[in-house]
Amino acid sequence: MSGKVALVTGGSRGIGAAIALKLAEDGADVAITYVRDEAAAQDVVGKIEATGRRGLAIRADAADAAAAVAVVERTVGAFGRLDVLVNNVGVGVLGPLDDLALDTVDRVLDVNVRSVFLTSQAAAARLGPGGRIVTVGSCMAQRVPGPGGTLYATSKAALIGLTKALARELGGRGITANLVHPGPIDTDMNPADGPFAEAQSAMTALGRYGSATEVASMVGYLAGAEAAYVTGAEFSVDGGHAA
Repeated sequence: MSGKVALVTGGSRGIGAAIALKLAEDGADVAITYVRDEAAAQDVVGKIEATGRRGLAIRADAADAAAAVAVVERTVGAFGRLDVLVNNVGVGVLGPLDDLALDTVDRVLDVNVRSVFLTSQAAAARLGPGGRIVTVGSCMAQRVPGPGGTLYATSKAALIGLTKALARELGGRGITANLVHPGPIDTDMNPADGPFAEAQSAMTALGRYGSATEVASMVGYLAGAEAAYVTGAEFSVDGGHAA
């Protein structure tokens, strides 16, 4: 990916940070977005720059439609081009159906669906032949193991249709669009030693949590030249959660 430029939304921690670092290690300059923790974002930028690549942290709330679009132009303005968009930003809200207030529904759909659509739309205008759009979904788009996941599963399942439609829309320009579904992944938000870890591990065929780097490896493949004939596809990195 030498000479390429990537934008990773929600790249200040967890899976997003691992993806940003993987793409930098593969040779790309990388911009990331964050909403609150500037220190964490700058730490990721420092790690990107330690690989010899350029890094940029952009503060943007994905729930803001204008901000979801502006991050593309900020990236192009800083680096001169855009080759890879990784839609990683998302919020996870679990709870009984009756407890989901309208403002919660709106925010989850704004971040997990609308922002992905808008950022992809803006990126499509900037991507050239060989461009890549990789979106991070969830194992809950394929299998909901219990109650409480109605809103989150809805938001992530919407990305399946979006990805397939993007593949058809952009394929003629040599641009691919693919979707990665992580399972239980060891991050600050869902640690492998947390209160729900034992139950989540038991739902997988491998009986364990995955790592953010394992998800990043799949994203790195889909963003690279070797995946030029892969588009409109879903890839599970879930330890067999959906098996």
